[in-house]
Amino acid sequence: MTYNTSWLLLIVAGFLEIFFAVGLKSANGLERPWLLVGTVFVLAGSLCLLTLALRVLPVGTAYAVWTGIGAAGTAIVGMYWLGDAVSFWKLFWIGLILLSVAGLRWVA
Repeated sequence: MTYNTSWLLLIVAGFLEIFFAVGLKSANGLERPWLLVGTVFVLAGSLCLLTLALRVLPVGTAYAVWTGIGAAGTAIVGMYWLGDAVSFWKLFWIGLILLSVAGLRWVA
């Protein structure tokens, strides 16, 4: 597996992490078990892709990028689609997370 392929897998794993978090919210505990089952499959896919990316990428960098994409993306989805409050400071700090993720890609 190439270095660039590993980064692509890691980025896709990060986006699946967003779907995982939103799926947990949408499942509303155990009220919608079919969504919870789907969410578990999304999490499994995310972890599988992360594991493949870790064959090439350093664990600290890969984990930080994976969680950064998941955290920032989930916050954005929450504000855009789920009615979470939006503020300048939230967007500022989310931007810093994304800038940090990009910085890790540039220096790795």
